[in-house]
Order: sequence, then structure tokens, then C-alpha cells
Amino acid sequence: MPKAYWVVRVSVRDEQGYPEYLAAARPAFQKFGAKFIVRGGPFETREGSARDRNVVVEYKDLATATACYDSPEYQAAKVIRQKYSDADLIIIEGPAD
Repeated sequence: MPKAYWVVRVSVRDEQGYPEYLAAARPAFQKFGAKFIVRGGPFETREGSARDRNVVVEYKDLATATACYDSPEYQAAKVIRQKYSDADLIIIEGPAD
């Protein structure tokens, strides 16, 4: 079964408040076995537009990635994230092994 990923681009508006989101999201990430492949770091924009941060989170499959996003734990954290940042988030299935 192919793995799945959240691909997230984030522009943080409030650096001091953003850790509140990270703390609130942690239980959902732990519950669904999220593995952070990319978490910020330097990058180059070669085409199109960019945001300040880029994140790639790996899940065991598409159902798990979707369940994490839809979970009450993450939905509560998302409300907090939206107070402090703007984001683009897609859930995508990876290649079959």
C-alpha cells in the first residue's frame, strides 16, 4: 500500500503564538504516526510562489493521512493555526512500492 503525505506551505503571521498550534497538533500527529520528512529549512523558489515554511509529513497510507486531518484533535489545532498563519495543505498519495 502506498504511503501518503501532507505537503504544507505556511506563512506565519505571529511567531510568538505559532507554538500554541504546534503543541495542540502534536497529539494528532502522534495518534496517527506522522513522520516529518521536511520541517522548514532553507529552500529556493525556482518557479511560482512560495511561503515562509515548507513541511512534508509522511503517513502509512492515504486513509491515515486523511483521518489525521479530519480528526477532532487536528481540527481543534487547525483553528489555532489559522489564528497565527496562512497555509496551503494538500494530502497526496505516494508511489506504490
